[in-house]
Amino acid sequence: MHLLDYITFGVYVVGVIAFALYKSRKGDTSEDYFLASRSLLWYLIGFSLIAANISTEHFVGMSGAAAGRMGLAVASYEWVAAITLVFVAIFLLPTFLKAGIYTIPQFLEYRYNEWARLIMSVATIAVYVGVSLASVLYSGAVGLNAIFGLDMVYGIIIIALIASAYTISGGLKAVVWADLIQGSLLIAGGLVVSVFGFIAIARQGTLSAFIAAQADKLHMAQPIDHQEMPWTVLLLGIWIPNVYYWGLNQFIAQRALGAKSVAEGQKGVILAAFIKLFLPLIIILPGIMALQLFGDQIQTRYDHAYPILVKNLIPVGLKGLIFAAMAGAIVSTLNSMVNSASTIFTIDIYQKYIKKNASSHASAVVGRIVTAVFLVLSIVVAILLAKNPGMKDAGIFKYLQEFQGFISPGIVAVFVFGLLVKKAPPAAGIAGIACSIVTYAVLMLTWSSRAFLDRMAVTFLVCVLLMAVITAIAPLKEPKTLPVLQSMDTKPHPWIKAMGGVVIAIAVALYIIFW
Repeated sequence: MHLLDYITFGVYVVGVIAFALYKSRKGDTSEDYFLASRSLLWYLIGFSLIAANISTEHFVGMSGAAAGRMGLAVASYEWVAAITLVFVAIFLLPTFLKAGIYTIPQFLEYRYNEWARLIMSVATIAVYVGVSLASVLYSGAVGLNAIFGLDMVYGIIIIALIASAYTISGGLKAVVWADLIQGSLLIAGGLVVSVFGFIAIARQGTLSAFIAAQADKLHMAQPIDHQEMPWTVLLLGIWIPNVYYWGLNQFIAQRALGAKSVAEGQKGVILAAFIKLFLPLIIILPGIMALQLFGDQIQTRYDHAYPILVKNLIPVGLKGLIFAAMAGAIVSTLNSMVNSASTIFTIDIYQKYIKKNASSHASAVVGRIVTAVFLVLSIVVAILLAKNPGMKDAGIFKYLQEFQGFISPGIVAVFVFGLLVKKAPPAAGIAGIACSIVTYAVLMLTWSSRAFLDRMAVTFLVCVLLMAVITAIAPLKEPKTLPVLQSMDTKPHPWIKAMGGVVIAIAVALYIIFW
């Protein structure tokens, strides 16, 4: 990069850290640290959801998947997510906000018992530290390595240090204010890369020539024997990770749980849904364009598609902006995950089993310490991934999605079944989560030829069947009564269903156009 690019990047990093720390300077209680004092407005929630979601696992992993075997079909993760967010805004979010929970596992204790809460807490922390956080660090280092030739290990450590600069101190409030800037910049930066990509395609030939050359990648339907995204996953498989991720995943749901009211939370979630509809333009298409323009440089290193596009097309001055957008995406997701893992440990384990009478201030201190510990552990795992030669061919996006399959089908089954079947007993909740881990492990060993999303679907159905049998044998005599947070304004937004309907209509239209 040119000196001007380094200056742009440096000013951005320092500015975001200073702004985030300033906005979170007065938070010292556990509610301040973990839920931003329950004061978040809709635009903060919406942009923070997107910034937390989009990381280099998208710019590197998803873009790489598009350049590889999945093509445009990987956009299903975005368009199905938009529809899922409508479901979250109308049904799940009001339920969680009314209960006044800090964490998603906490709701399982209200609905089932404390064992269901503990199992989900431990499993979620393990996946966050061992899979999610490590994946973000690894994919960020891939981007730095592809653009600047920076050693992977140094890249992992640098990213973690930037992330820790304000997350450990400021908590969720610092994260969401930083996300407002970073979410806006990553969308703007992604659009810049897409524009330069289209210009390069036009110079190479015509758009119709590009479409003809990449025809096998520019459609949503993949054959039934496709190992990652066969069309069958749209029936059930892809909905499971989406419902888990957007509705039951702490690091995403925590933003909505910090909403000032149900209506503010719903507006923020719908804003995120609208943005998700258009993200393939700035994440997925660039991967396919990179393959068209620089296939000789990419070869089979598909995770390098997006960084190579940036390296070759973006001029001096703007490259620093794009790098800042990518760095912001990395840091936003990393901060969100580690803050949420810290929240689950502090609320669901520390306050519940280690020190039940811990003060609000002491809990916030523990949260800060645990945040640092989890970052260090994730650095170790990320370095192991970087030194694993098999990761270059497997792709980080597949790694991330594959291993989340151990818990996501069971968690979705337990929540959906528990909300719909009022007399499901505690044993059903415990069995559902445990069944997911065992069933998915067995399917990985015996049905590895099928797409992991199909394995998730089978795991989900097995968990639901087991819970139905347990409920039929020993149902609750009376449904459990959920708590109500009296200070929360629980009135829904009057236009929420209409806005959700528009999102769904656009998503369906996109599928029809690109099928």
